Amino acid sequence: MLKQLTLQNFVLVTALDIDFNAGLTTITGESGAGKSILLNALGLLLGERARTEVIRPGADKADVCAEFDLAHLPAVQAQLAEAELLSETPEQVLVRRVVSSQGRSRAFVNGIPVTTAFLKDLGEQLVDIHGQHEHLRLANRNTQLSLLDDYAGLTKTALEVGTLYRDWQAEIQRIEVLEARLASAADRQDLLAYQLQELEEFDLKADEFRVLEQDHKRLSRAHTTLASLQQAVDKLEELDDLRHAVRQIQNIDDEHPDLASGQANLVSALGLLDDASRDLRHYQDKVVVDPEAMALIESRLNIAQDLARKHRVEPEALHTHAAALRADLDALDADGSSLGDMRIRAEALKQDFDKQAKTLSTKRRKAAPKFGKAVSQFMQSLGIKKGEFAIAFEEHTGERGLERAEFMVTTNPSFPAGPLTQIASGGEQTRIGLSIQIVAAQNSALPCLILDEADVGVGGTTADTVGRILRDLGSHTQVICITHAPQVAALGDSHYRVTKKGDNTQIQPLSDDHRIEELARMLAGADITDETREYARTLRGGAIH
Repeated sequence: MLKQLTLQNFVLVTALDIDFNAGLTTITGESGAGKSILLNALGLLLGERARTEVIRPGADKADVCAEFDLAHLPAVQAQLAEAELLSETPEQVLVRRVVSSQGRSRAFVNGIPVTTAFLKDLGEQLVDIHGQHEHLRLANRNTQLSLLDDYAGLTKTALEVGTLYRDWQAEIQRIEVLEARLASAADRQDLLAYQLQELEEFDLKADEFRVLEQDHKRLSRAHTTLASLQQAVDKLEELDDLRHAVRQIQNIDDEHPDLASGQANLVSALGLLDDASRDLRHYQDKVVVDPEAMALIESRLNIAQDLARKHRVEPEALHTHAAALRADLDALDADGSSLGDMRIRAEALKQDFDKQAKTLSTKRRKAAPKFGKAVSQFMQSLGIKKGEFAIAFEEHTGERGLERAEFMVTTNPSFPAGPLTQIASGGEQTRIGLSIQIVAAQNSALPCLILDEADVGVGGTTADTVGRILRDLGSHTQVICITHAPQVAALGDSHYRVTKKGDNTQIQPLSDDHRIEELARMLAGADITDETREYARTLRGGAIH
């Protein structure tokens, strides 16, 4: 239930702090005093779009905060716990919304920032607001089905069915996208397969092109290379005079450092020349003149260069290019195989939806006659003496399940039943709408029902009946009713009056004496007399007993 509402710089309110109680709370006040401010503030808290017009002139921001009791809402407590938003007192939640003059808004739950979407989802589980034009909303067939689900305790099941339907349709859309992609990729798949086949048949290894070029270069210069090698080897073998000189130098007996250094360098140089001669002879053995090998290498190089031009890559990149083509082709093959898995998932989702939706449909159709009978009784209590209410179903598969609902009413037994908006007059629609709301709310899990002049156009004994019905409803659901009917206001467990002084609006609880004065004002307007006060006492006395 709603425990407290705090407003700062909101429309015509400078600062306001209101405590709410269980049961039926009535709110009254002269036209234009600002009773709608309460609804606008709650609407903002429940996730409605923020507008700078809600900021009091001259202020830089508007601040709205409400405290709710969650003692009987374990599902909401679990949701807050999952989002790590529970306070030290899990049975209470503080919801806040701040709107700046720059048009930005911030939302908080227990002091922690949240998205507007989260706030809206949370608010839908805490408060149900019905405006004075609620009968217009009741003409919406989705709303009609939701009200039946509320009455039958099927809201959770309906949400599960909606989720299954959306998941099923989303999987179907993914299948259609993939099918279109595969269809457009069929030609590409054939091209990739052909291109990959010729590259894999050629089978150019990583770094092979560079090695082929080196081998080709070596073979093409074999004759010249061999001649140069032979000449060098021959010269290196003509070192007998140098060897003899080295031996003579080594035989000089002197410890002079220059001589020792020269001896060492000569020996080292001679060793290096011998090593070079050996290495060149080994290399000479490997350099061969092989026209056949040369032809094979030239052929492979030519093919590699042709394929490179064809695939528009450098010859050195052919191996990497072939790997990329293989990856693309494998991806297309994987898409094809995943299509089958997606179809299996879609069929499983469809079966789950069908099963849940059939269960939901059966329970709806079982609850509909009871709902219709209960609404009919309230219609008759509210002055539509021969009124009857029923729900007609039309088969339709969608997010709401396997059917659409249509509220059908009869106000005159001489005429057949018809849709609510086509059969009932404006006043009758208001009373029928109020009957529907009351019946739906009786079984609703929502802890707070707010009615904005839902009793408009209703007076006399009918207004008294409305008040008593709302008071009975308040025994298990907090009901906050903005009303112009003194008969309804007299029956409230709590009574608040909205007043406006200058450009400032106040909402204050009324004591018993002040309630009598307010009821007298509602009865007689500005001309309050002893007689109207006595009638007000009579109304209040009748409400107490």
